[in-house]
Amino acid sequence: MEFLLENILNLVGFLVGLVIGIMSIIGFRNTGSPTLFRLTIAFFSISIGFFVIWFGYMLEDFVIKSGNIERWIQTLGIIIQTVGYFFIAFSHSIKSFFPKSRHFRSIGIFPLFVVSSVQIEHVFRSVSFILLAYGAIETMLSYFENRNRGAISVAVGLALLALGEFLGWYSFVFPESILYSVSITIKIGGLIALFIPVSKVPLTKMKFDEDIE
Repeated sequence: MEFLLENILNLVGFLVGLVIGIMSIIGFRNTGSPTLFRLTIAFFSISIGFFVIWFGYMLEDFVIKSGNIERWIQTLGIIIQTVGYFFIAFSHSIKSFFPKSRHFRSIGIFPLFVVSSVQIEHVFRSVSFILLAYGAIETMLSYFENRNRGAISVAVGLALLALGEFLGWYSFVFPESILYSVSITIKIGGLIALFIPVSKVPLTKMKFDEDIE
């Protein structure tokens, strides 16, 4: 039952990411916004990552039948999703909020060395968490400065994605628990929160760059 639930949730994540990616590219064509172009790459990457993992579950269910998804397939999906998270986090924060202090940047890199001795999935989940948590914090700081309502939805979306990645990492510690399914559900919620400001672009032609930068 848990295997089926994880399969379905990854399929839902693929579809949600795909829809948001399509909306982003429509917004990019209507506005020419560089940020929307980056977000298009981000959401399509996340969608493809979900698809790869879902395909791994389907392959296991109908062909391999070993009881577990192939590790290299799951690793590939996580790496592709991390690429998407990179574009999301830096679309929202790199231009205005990237730390100028070398010391501060070194703190952000430090966790990578801490987890470098464990499996590669842990490394990329750690990278994703750092990127998303950083983006969420900086977006909230942007809201306090500009009082832009769109920033709240973005910050919530990034925070949910970060929490989902953290629980996804923790599910490796307790592989038989429901944590992995919970992490996917939370990540889907994060994508939906990010969809709110994106969905307004093609309809109102708002200046999306100013809202999220």
